[in-house]
Amino acid sequence: MFGKPRAPEDVIRVSPDDGSRSVRPDNPLLVRVPSGRLESVKVVRAQDAQESEVSGRISEDGLSWRPDDARLALAARYTVDVVALDAHGRRSARHTTFTTYVPDERFIGYVTPENRATVGTGMIVSLEFNREIRNRAAVERAVRVSAEPAVDIRPHWFGDGRLDFRPEKYWAPGTRVTVDLALRDVEGAPGVYGIQRKTFTFTVGRSQVSLVDAAAHTMEVRREGDLLATVPITAGAPKTTTYNGKMVVMEMLELTRMNGATVGFTKKDGKGEYDIPDVPHAMRLTTSGTFLHGNYWGGDVFGRTNVSHGCVGLRDVKGGSSASPAGWFFDRSLVGDVIEVVHSKDKKVAPDNGLGGWNMGWKQWTAGSAVK
Repeated sequence: MFGKPRAPEDVIRVSPDDGSRSVRPDNPLLVRVPSGRLESVKVVRAQDAQESEVSGRISEDGLSWRPDDARLALAARYTVDVVALDAHGRRSARHTTFTTYVPDERFIGYVTPENRATVGTGMIVSLEFNREIRNRAAVERAVRVSAEPAVDIRPHWFGDGRLDFRPEKYWAPGTRVTVDLALRDVEGAPGVYGIQRKTFTFTVGRSQVSLVDAAAHTMEVRREGDLLATVPITAGAPKTTTYNGKMVVMEMLELTRMNGATVGFTKKDGKGEYDIPDVPHAMRLTTSGTFLHGNYWGGDVFGRTNVSHGCVGLRDVKGGSSASPAGWFFDRSLVGDVIEVVHSKDKKVAPDNGLGGWNMGWKQWTAGSAVK
């Protein structure tokens, strides 16, 4: 006689316990039997209104099953279905469920550039986080930037809220870049977990790099290394000089308002105030407010003298015109193009002011990784 059959919970033991709630992500998921062997184990995770099967393996001795990924997903419901054979060949089945911890705080990363964008060769992949990241290494490991053709791409942290990626040199035209964000359930700070799981791509277009000489009042526009045009410009006046260094076009606006008060220019500071409601062909170069833009109010200053509040101005007409130097340049530009300023009586633009990371040497850039 085999004796009285045992209850399924005595034959098949599942951890976490059936009906558990708010299970922490580091709590192990384990199925085991004291004797006999596991015949089948199926674990289904329901998260964000989607179900997926959890992959795992039964041990060689048949006594245990563990998932391939040891960490549990947050804010999820797990269903475990197990069939096992005991030492006498009797089959038992068990069904259990549990739910995992739902965080009170989440973080996300706002990513530049946009999905499916075509960008210039100076584009830097930049993530701005909405919360302070204390566990930077874990977050960095969860972000993967790859390219086709392949190129070495490295990360650099600017403080605890921004993570940028770039290659050693400007991207080659035609490169296809993929950004994979696996931030979901990554603990970026104590009790603060990521929520994003997404992949997007962008393509690098033709090469265009423009050199602004603030002393000569000119801008040389080079396409694929060849000189396309030399355009007369006006740069920052002696009291409001333009930054030197490499700056990357961050956004392009056909028409925009520019108010000096938003960047600290007032009557009191002695640098003058301005409020122009219809600046044409405006291309942002820094977060702090440096633009390359059309100028219809400057008169005969282009190629002659520097009069701006720090921006680079090109001749234009009110309302903007494609026939003007500013319109011509705007129509031939992309977000991600590089504008380099030289011979200005100002400091070099900070690497974290806009997409200014090209002003940092490769050794210094790679030292900014949190993963050693």
